[in-house]
Amino acid sequence: MTSSHSNKSSSKNNSSGYSVDRRRHKPTLHQNWIDPDAIDVVQRLQRQGHETYLVGGCVRDLLVGYPPKDFDIATMATPKEVKSAVPRSYIIGKRFRLVLVKRGDRQFEVATFRKNFSPDDFPEDEFPDGPPSGDNIFGTPEEDAERRDFTINALFYDPISEELIDFNGAMADIESRTLRMIGEPNERLIEDPIRILRALRLSHKLGFSIEPSLREAIVNQSVHLPTSVLPRRREEFLKFLRLKKPALMFQEAYDLNVLEHLSPSLHEIYRNPESAEIFNHYLEQIPRLLFDPNQPIELFGRLTLAYCRAHPNFQSSKTSNPMHWPTTSAFDRLLKEELGTFRYEQSYIGKACQMMPSLQRIQDFLKKGDRKRMALLKQECFPLSLLLSEADHWLSPSAQLFWQNLYDEALPEIRVVREQEKLQRSERRNWKRKSRSKPSSTGNAEPKN
Repeated sequence: MTSSHSNKSSSKNNSSGYSVDRRRHKPTLHQNWIDPDAIDVVQRLQRQGHETYLVGGCVRDLLVGYPPKDFDIATMATPKEVKSAVPRSYIIGKRFRLVLVKRGDRQFEVATFRKNFSPDDFPEDEFPDGPPSGDNIFGTPEEDAERRDFTINALFYDPISEELIDFNGAMADIESRTLRMIGEPNERLIEDPIRILRALRLSHKLGFSIEPSLREAIVNQSVHLPTSVLPRRREEFLKFLRLKKPALMFQEAYDLNVLEHLSPSLHEIYRNPESAEIFNHYLEQIPRLLFDPNQPIELFGRLTLAYCRAHPNFQSSKTSNPMHWPTTSAFDRLLKEELGTFRYEQSYIGKACQMMPSLQRIQDFLKKGDRKRMALLKQECFPLSLLLSEADHWLSPSAQLFWQNLYDEALPEIRVVREQEKLQRSERRNWKRKSRSKPSSTGNAEPKN
């Protein structure tokens, strides 16, 4: 493998003033946690002479003892060279060109090392059409590391030689369990305000303390959060809700004035101590009561339940309706503009809430015929309605168990019915498509005046 880095360590001060070690380490980590297909991709590129490493969150998680969910790869090879060297790889992206390598139901992102844009690197006489996109300016591993957000996300690991390369003193931060920004924190947070949310989430996920200058910058720069794009804020909300203790995450976001700019509606909940206590109580149950944490609808459904139960205007509805679905503009703003939920998700959660009262009427259900019973059980929102009922203690334990057992028994038949319905919808779409493509029988007729 070709490498431009010496095994000797060197150091210098970065813009934050702390000493940076550029070292190769032989770390202690679970090598068997690394996906063999990811190792294969690294090895293929190295055989072609391209310096290649695992990078980012997967390396961080290996070092702190978390099995990584994804494995990102960084290399000196250009996207075209990666595609040539690695089978079943596809170049994707326009603003940020990278390669997606597919292996069964797994996929790996392979990115070429990048560097920050400098006009001096692209003189007009050599680049008459101007420089490439700022996200597609290739560089060295060290330049790539300087572009990343936190020191612990800028580690490179070679699974072949089992060496780890640290350009920013990340190993020292891991040992002290400190989350530190690369570069001047205020500038980096203004550059990308989503880093504020990532900093909070990572500190809670890993149990790291936020370095004081970064913590101060989070308070000062959270006002820029509304300038970030809503889909990225939505993804961070979902990641918050997947934490082991999401209530602590939201509470700290309020304490640091982040929630005020991220979600004014949730900020108002925390301003009232009684409402905050109720809201946190419902959030604390989320890790314990989830069918599938990868389903956004379940997570947003649980957050919506917590909000409705904590909001003073909606608390009284529980006696008549387990989860009153507010139709106020403020609630609409929470769902659409703050959480970024899709229209179908809002409809799905709303239908699940409306179904909850019928789950108390078990005797009425038993009087129905098999067809009507199945009609209730096969409704797509039934599992979420059952989940919300359990989270809200809406049903007695025996009633909850009755519906869960009934649904589990009917699930094979429900899946068959849904597959048939899916096939019928597909056939109808194909029929309509063919009908539109047929030439009209009057296509050659003179138009009427």
